[in-house]
Amino acid sequence: MPNDFSTTTHIIKMANTYTQLYIHIVFSVKGRESLISKAWKNDLYAYIGGIILNHRSKPLAINGMPDHIHILIGYNPSTPLPTLVEEIKTSSNKWIKEHFNLMNFNWQKGYGAFSYSRSSIDQVIRYIVSQEEHHRKKTFREEYLQMLRDFEVEYKNEYLFDFQEIYAWN
Repeated sequence: MPNDFSTTTHIIKMANTYTQLYIHIVFSVKGRESLISKAWKNDLYAYIGGIILNHRSKPLAINGMPDHIHILIGYNPSTPLPTLVEEIKTSSNKWIKEHFNLMNFNWQKGYGAFSYSRSSIDQVIRYIVSQEEHHRKKTFREEYLQMLRDFEVEYKNEYLFDFQEIYAWN
């Protein structure tokens, strides 16, 4: 006779969920304008770190250039990644406008997100921390296209960021 679940109580204990996910997020300023100032970039990174913590993920490295940003997180999947990135972009956009009166500041639509194993994290952190040095040799376009190739991500050129290669800290 099949189980009659309407009259029988079954207690099912679910195991906890354990994850170890590391995500490298990359996005740029709209139009690739050099609007992130060296004078306040660290405050911006701290603010973004707070957003990440509020979503139960861990900021491991945040750095960038005047026109784009790199974020490495220990990702907690309780918040869907698109929701987390949207919150980072929306909240930091508002924060920049309020604190620095940059009414023309916006993040470009879209982002890149790349996963790494635990054994690669120190190398990725070094890469993010050394962005200024890295971009003396390679443009953001070259960097981003290399990431897409390395991770075998199919893409169409018309949907990539608007690449202008201008680096000047404000």
